[in-house]
Amino acid sequence: MPTIDLRLTGMNIKNIMHRAGFKTTDIQRAFGFSTPQAIYKWFRGDALPTVDNLVILAHLFDCTVDDLLVLSEVNSAVA
Repeated sequence: MPTIDLRLTGMNIKNIMHRAGFKTTDIQRAFGFSTPQAIYKWFRGDALPTVDNLVILAHLFDCTVDDLLVLSEVNSAVA
């Protein structure tokens, strides 16, 4: 089953943000965050943006939510 790779997703969000011409402070303002700490947690893979925030990021960066997420396969034995 696929799972979301938090670390790679965070790196991906940061790369897409830079390619779209945004800075962390731009995202902070767009979300109305008082500090950028939540965004840095996303970048490090310590946390994943909520579904609502992923939709907003995709809109800001002119991409899809799928473009933001990095999935990895986890092999599990099914009995």
